[in-house]
Order: sequence, then C-alpha cells, then structure tokens
Amino acid sequence: MTSGIPLRDDFDGLALRALAKGTKDAAQARRLLALAEIYDGHSRSDAARIGGVTLQIVRDWVIRVNARGPSGLINGKAPGNQGKLSDVHRQALAKIVESGPIPAVHGVVRWRRKDLVQWLFQEYRISVDETTIGRELKALGFAKLSARPRHYAQNEGDLESFKKLPATLAAIKGRLPKNVEIELWWADEARIGQKNKITRRWARKGTRPLAPHDQRTMWTYIFGAICPKKGKGAGLVLPYCDTSAMNQHLLEISQAVDDGAHAVLIVDQAGWHVTPKLDVPDNITLLFLPPRSPELNPVENVWQFLRDNWLSNRIFKDYEDIVAHCCDAWNKLLAQPWKIMSIGMRDWAHRF
Repeated sequence: MTSGIPLRDDFDGLALRALAKGTKDAAQARRLLALAEIYDGHSRSDAARIGGVTLQIVRDWVIRVNARGPSGLINGKAPGNQGKLSDVHRQALAKIVESGPIPAVHGVVRWRRKDLVQWLFQEYRISVDETTIGRELKALGFAKLSARPRHYAQNEGDLESFKKLPATLAAIKGRLPKNVEIELWWADEARIGQKNKITRRWARKGTRPLAPHDQRTMWTYIFGAICPKKGKGAGLVLPYCDTSAMNQHLLEISQAVDDGAHAVLIVDQAGWHVTPKLDVPDNITLLFLPPRSPELNPVENVWQFLRDNWLSNRIFKDYEDIVAHCCDAWNKLLAQPWKIMSIGMRDWAHRF
C-alpha cells in the first residue's frame, strides 16, 4: 500500500483549526478541520470521516492546500465556456452598431439582435445566438434608446458655431454700459389643445392601459421663457401665435429681468420672432438659433415636462378650461426654480 501525499510543512493542526474558526466559508472550515487531523498524526480515513467524504476527495484537498495554501480549499467559480468573440470582434461590433446600418447594404433601417447575429456570421463566420449578442452589447455599454429626431437638412457646422455662445455673449456685453449683468433667457411657444397627448404610465405586464383622448380641435398657446441660471421665467397664455402676441411676451420678459441687468433672449427663427415689426424692449437683445435646430433650446424640454406631468391625459371641456390648466401648469413650474435650473442649464451656454 502506497503512502499518502505528504502535506506541506509550513502549517500544523493548530494553525488549521485557528483558520477554520475564523473563516466564514463553511466548506473551507470543514476541509481545514479534516486536514488538521492528518497534521495531528491521524489517518487519512479519520480525515475522510470528519470531512464526510471519500479518501480520493481528501487527496484532492491535500493537493489543493499544497499548491495554494488554505485559500485553495475555497470553491471558486467555474470558468464556463470560453466566449466566441474576441476583442477584435467586439470592437467591430461596437463600430457597426454606432454607425448604424446602411439600408441599401444591410437591408434594414435599424439593428436588431437577429440582424447582428447574421452580420457576425457573414463577416467572421461566427455563430452566436441573440442572447449572446444582447449580453455583449450590454457589456460594451449599449442600451436600446429612443432616437431623438433631427432635421434631415440640419447643418452640423451651424450648431457647433452657435455653441460658442459665451464668446457671442461677451461681444454683446462689450456694447453695453459697464457693470451691466447679462441674463441668458430662452423662449419658445407651445400649442395646447383638446387633441391632447397620451403619456406612458405604469401598468401590469400583459395589459395595455387606457387613457381618455379627445378629437375636438380647440387650442391655445403658451408663450414661455426661462432664465435657467436664476431659476425664473416669464409666460403668457394667448389665443394666437403672431407678432402682436410676441410683443406682449417681450414686455412680460422685460419686467422679469433684474434691475440693472440686460437679457439676451434666444429664440428660433419663426416669422413673428424675426419681423422688424417687433417692439423689442431696451433691456432685451434677441439672438437667433440656427435653422432646424430646436434641440438647442431647453424650453423644448420644458414643454415636455409640462405635458408629461400636468397637461397630458386630460379632457378639456372648453377654451377657458384649456387656459386655466395651462396657467396652472406654468405657475407650478415657476414655483419650482430648481426645476427650471435642472431642465434649462446647458454647460456650453453658461460659461460666461
């Protein structure tokens, strides 16, 4: 009969029992106590009895302790199958997802997991399932998000030039009397009516929640302007969207500007914004957004916030009811200056 594999000599039974007492791993503690019996001169059969295992498993424990010490008796996570995708494949996958499919080449207008499975096989002859693709995309930092609309004729250069706004504001300030503070304001208009928006809502899986929806066509307009840095705003609810209404809104904004300050009011290039018939107050300078770039204006996000929280999913009885709810929603926003700051602040615009 051959003798058992000897245990390493830098431990003893007392040391292993002390380690077993301090560990929080029950399996490791049981194995340490079993091997402590061998250090104390008892047989391998006694160690197997204490460990509740066979002699072969005791032999495996001895090999593990000799190779890695007591930590070798802790069960590790199984390595599993090696992934089919290398770093080169993952980089190619990330690149093709970010660039998006070319309909004439790939035959789709958006990537689905099944499309990416097919693309990987065609490019690299690697066969994976959709679950693997989803896991790889998540590990690469991708998620399925709603796309933000962008006008097809938008000029990227115009947007980047406009984002150099602090220099423009500095030039405007240079034309004003000394020590005049610049307030940056943004303005826009939104139509609110009986054909109202339906928002997402919580509901049980497998159901489709219902919401009231009106088909009548009465509406009004909210003229809204915000100064994100100071968390203030100025708004009017008016029946028409024209030059006369804009003149009234400019007067409202002018009264909201701090004494001794000058407002730079950023608006889009709608006809009632650029007409020479506007009566622009002395404490306001108009600055126009580039064409086809509403996403630069944070008031667009204000409209989304008002609709999602206070104006959608409603049936308006008549015009007066629409006006009342619009006024209530705008006044609620003004009562939360921190919300105006949160929605409206843009780092690239407020570096002056």
